[in-house]
Amino acid sequence: MTTGKQTSKILVLHGPNLNMLGTREPGIYGTDTLDSIDQRLVTMGREHSISVECVQSNHEGELIDILQARASSVGGVIINPGALTHYSIALRDALSAISIPAIEVHLSNVHAREDFRRISVTAPVVTGQIAGFGPEGYLLALRYLIERGAS
Repeated sequence: MTTGKQTSKILVLHGPNLNMLGTREPGIYGTDTLDSIDQRLVTMGREHSISVECVQSNHEGELIDILQARASSVGGVIINPGALTHYSIALRDALSAISIPAIEVHLSNVHAREDFRRISVTAPVVTGQIAGFGPEGYLLALRYLIERGAS
């Protein structure tokens, strides 16, 4: 059941190395490609009359520029910051500056991995974090934004 006001657009940001999904450490990140994840998100969005824009960059500044440029025209953000999760104060500040819901997603359970992966400088400024559910985590995040009528 959908509640609240429907948003018309959701921004999905994929950070460094996520373009390598499907071939990069499949035992950890699975065999789904970034394109297949994006297609699932776009399809789910379309089923709810929502446009889903997916962008990947290996560059911190580019992700920040996109976030700043699009935040006023989208109802919510789904972000997998990749390694930037653990050290990018600049990305944290950009997320903190937006007034729309943002969900942090990680394919693997970062809390069950190396100590440094358990630290997220971005988590304190987002609406919530989903980790360890593989590509399904992105869909859970989108479902959350749809059901909450992110605006």
